[in-house]
Amino acid sequence: MSDEATGSQASPPNLRRTALHATHAALGARLVPFAGYEMPVQYTSIKEEHEAVRERAGLFDVSHMGQIQLRGKRALAAAEELVTCEVATLAIGRARYGLLLDEKGGCIDDVMLSRTGEDDLFFCVNASNVDVAHGWIREHAGASVKVENRSRSTSLLALQGPAARGILDGLCDPDTPLPRRFRIASCRIAGLPVLASGTGYTGSPGFELYVENKNAVSLWEALMEAGTPAGLLPAGLGARDTLRLEAALPLYGHELDRDTTPFEAGLERFVKPLDRGFLGAAALAERANEPDPKRLVGFEMVGRGIARADYEILIEGTIVGRVTSGAPSPTLGKSIGLGYVPRSKSGVGQRLDIRIRNKDVEAVVVETPFLP
Repeated sequence: MSDEATGSQASPPNLRRTALHATHAALGARLVPFAGYEMPVQYTSIKEEHEAVRERAGLFDVSHMGQIQLRGKRALAAAEELVTCEVATLAIGRARYGLLLDEKGGCIDDVMLSRTGEDDLFFCVNASNVDVAHGWIREHAGASVKVENRSRSTSLLALQGPAARGILDGLCDPDTPLPRRFRIASCRIAGLPVLASGTGYTGSPGFELYVENKNAVSLWEALMEAGTPAGLLPAGLGARDTLRLEAALPLYGHELDRDTTPFEAGLERFVKPLDRGFLGAAALAERANEPDPKRLVGFEMVGRGIARADYEILIEGTIVGRVTSGAPSPTLGKSIGLGYVPRSKSGVGQRLDIRIRNKDVEAVVVETPFLP
């Protein structure tokens, strides 16, 4: 992605638009196709928006993400059978990260699961996987569970950064306080009904705000008006990507796919426990014994160059894997990346080469997340 903002272009055919599309266009956002939507990649520059989130606050439209709701007496039990994280212990008003797996232990999607009532919860799923995840959940949840795809009727705004809570505190009804980290609550923000979640995808503190489409513009405008004195900026998907990379958060289609297990992606802490018998658990137990499986690592570039997705990773001249994500880190001032290598070669300090335009450039495996 270029760091130079340009005006929006004519929309390619068949792309969906969020309820905030006209707002983004009026702000001069550079709009690009992403997961079937026309989305803002940047307003000013990726670097400026990235720094705003790390130092102050940024506001993202992530309404392309999907929400799959489960209701009914068996909703909790069905989710327990579908997702890698424990669901039986998930209290009302709590959110938890997990993964949907297929029968071979591969990742269908990584999700945020929130419980909003005794028999009511929902999955927030990746934009590119809404239809797949919805179909998978419906197929396996059972006829007694009502599964509803609410993605088209719901907008999702992410207010991220150290100033996020202060901005929202000034707009939130004191009778409906904001939730803490990994909690979710119905609030009134700027007089609007909002489901607020203390979650995010940037590695900075913040909130994700679910709101009906008809109220999305009003909520965006209220947040920008309240937050501008604190340095709030609108932020696009370009900054969202560099922020999540610094935090070493996986992106489906890059670090995660149907050929990758949570263990290979370093997400074993979100698989609890295998003997719960969730879908894919038996395959995970079997695949855990494979000799020298691939392992996701973080690396810093030692030589000059930027690692990009699909660049080859070499050790002593032999190709051992590929980069899944890479970019310059605005916070660290160096180029970083994620990629898969054999587990036996995944230790911190391991020397690598990244093949960039037919030239092998030195890199080194480092601890993740990249930020302290």
